[in-house]
Amino acid sequence: MSSCGNDTIDINNIGPFIALFFPLCAITMAINGSYASPIADAEYPRAFETGTGGLLAQLYNGLNGYSLVLTFVLLLVAYDQFKYVWNKGSIVGPTWKMPFIGPFLSSVNPKMDEYKAKWASGELSCVSVFHKFVIIASSRDMARKVFNSPSFVKPCVVDVAYKLLRPSNWVFLDGRAHVDYRKGLNGLFTRQALETYLPGQEEVYEKYFAKFLDISQNQNDGNPVPYMPVFRELMCAVSCRTFVGHYMSDAAVKKIADDYYKITAALELVNFPIIIPFTRTWYGKKAADMVLNEFSICAAKSKARMAAGGDITCIMDGWIKSMLESEKYRQKIAKGIAVDDSEKPAMLLRVFSDFEIAMTVFTFLFASQDATSSASTWLFQIMADRPEILDRVREENLAVRDGDRDQKFSMNILERMPYTRAVVKETLRYRPPVIMVPYVAKKSFPVTDSYTAPKGSMVIPSVWPALHDPEVYPQPDSFDPERWISGDAEKAVKNWLVFGTGPHYCLGQTYAQLNLMAMIGKASMHLDWEHHVTPLSEDIKVFATIFPMDDCPLVFSKRD
Repeated sequence: MSSCGNDTIDINNIGPFIALFFPLCAITMAINGSYASPIADAEYPRAFETGTGGLLAQLYNGLNGYSLVLTFVLLLVAYDQFKYVWNKGSIVGPTWKMPFIGPFLSSVNPKMDEYKAKWASGELSCVSVFHKFVIIASSRDMARKVFNSPSFVKPCVVDVAYKLLRPSNWVFLDGRAHVDYRKGLNGLFTRQALETYLPGQEEVYEKYFAKFLDISQNQNDGNPVPYMPVFRELMCAVSCRTFVGHYMSDAAVKKIADDYYKITAALELVNFPIIIPFTRTWYGKKAADMVLNEFSICAAKSKARMAAGGDITCIMDGWIKSMLESEKYRQKIAKGIAVDDSEKPAMLLRVFSDFEIAMTVFTFLFASQDATSSASTWLFQIMADRPEILDRVREENLAVRDGDRDQKFSMNILERMPYTRAVVKETLRYRPPVIMVPYVAKKSFPVTDSYTAPKGSMVIPSVWPALHDPEVYPQPDSFDPERWISGDAEKAVKNWLVFGTGPHYCLGQTYAQLNLMAMIGKASMHLDWEHHVTPLSEDIKVFATIFPMDDCPLVFSKRD
């Protein structure tokens, strides 16, 4: 055994490095046309006798450009392999690394079965892709340790994310700066604030439910079509209406919904770190620039309307109004005007620029778009495949509205639907939209007593294993909403990692669940739908989040 930082390495693992290193001399000599050692060569004494320059001259004359290049490349390969083995230490991982790229080719098209195999291999495992050494924390306790170690790790994304979201974006803040920024956003997700956004969300659902019917009945004559892309557009429209209200046109919302797929593709875990024209990252950057520009325009409109005393209708309004109230308070204090404590804002904010506001709202869309698209797709599929559960959701939604299916959303209604809530929570457990969350080690991170993650490595806590732990969720591969009502699922708070935990937990977790409850509840009362089951319906496609492999072919019809 040999020492490796705070870890140990089995010396037998150095074999691949040695196997690469020792042939270097032989290969170089083969290229030069000789396998003979200079010491064994009969000419060696005469060369030695002529002076020290004789041997050096002979070696120099035997070299050529090809052998130098090959030697240099092989040294790089050996170093790359040695560094991987050194970083790997005692945790589970491939013995060898494909030189430089690692498992890049398989990572381009990730398979859910491969992820499951990786999680089952051990609570800590690793791979190395290009220059990134990646450590996967599979068990619940290992995942929670990563989530709750802000002094050692911080959330990270692929290198190109800094270019898409911008380096100064608040999501890249760390420590106290991040905590303080979050405090200024907490007020946007209170119960009172969430109720303010409901009318806009319901408006979008009514519009898109009519679109569902048109797609199924008019455009496709009642034949099934994949609805995953339609659900992505729906959730983008709901998010935009919630975040920026009516400051954005329907055409702009449609453009963002259509192009956001390019942003998702550019931000996959395995991608080129630099932007090359006409690649996925290039198209993603163009789409991100468009989104930021649209949100900046919305911010300017909201500032003007809030300054004129307009009502809050969206998240952007609420945040900007808080900025303006904070600025008014500061001006009074600066002028020496006595201000009652009751007039002091709960959180004093500075007035952010239109572009700063746009960057923050973009992160809300970034956090919600793919996750809610995944959840809504699975939710519609699961309900179609389990009509008895859908019937109970429908009955509950009608009951809390006293039989009036046209009664509008309210927090009072949503909070009186325990079964619908259980269905949403079970969907998020059964098919969690986000299966892993990437972090980066800010410094050497002692993950266990026997292994320390190197500084700069990616450390990825996994969510799926904790949510499919049979000791916590009996028959975890079965969809059972009752576990959240009569079972013990609600008590398993340590396993409920759908929205993360620790200082970077998801700000919008309550909003996301209420949004899904409102959607499926309203759909249950106004629509019927059938799922066209295929052999791929239960297979999982990984694209940032997870979707049915066949993209959920459905047929919608109007419910009388």
